[in-house]
Amino acid sequence: MKFILSIRPEAEEDIKEAYSYYQQCQTGLGNDFIASVESALINITENPEIYQKVYRGFRRVLIGHFPFGVFYKMFGNKVLVFAVMHTSRAPRTWQKRS
Repeated sequence: MKFILSIRPEAEEDIKEAYSYYQQCQTGLGNDFIASVESALINITENPEIYQKVYRGFRRVLIGHFPFGVFYKMFGNKVLVFAVMHTSRAPRTWQKRS
């Protein structure tokens, strides 16, 4: 069963900021980041329950090749992405979004 995915505006902003940063580091690297995020989101919609619970029902999937995680919660057949953040950032940053 596929789950319905929604991304909060704050998480979309996280993605845009990271994309811009990686594009400034090296042309095309931002595109690689977006492709990795999209792959992670597809994996979440296909099987969201396999990823580790990290805080009060929040789950996290790590993004391949980049030190970022996608933080989400499940609500029935819906998945809501709260944040896409660098894994070294303080957890309170994304926890406050709940």
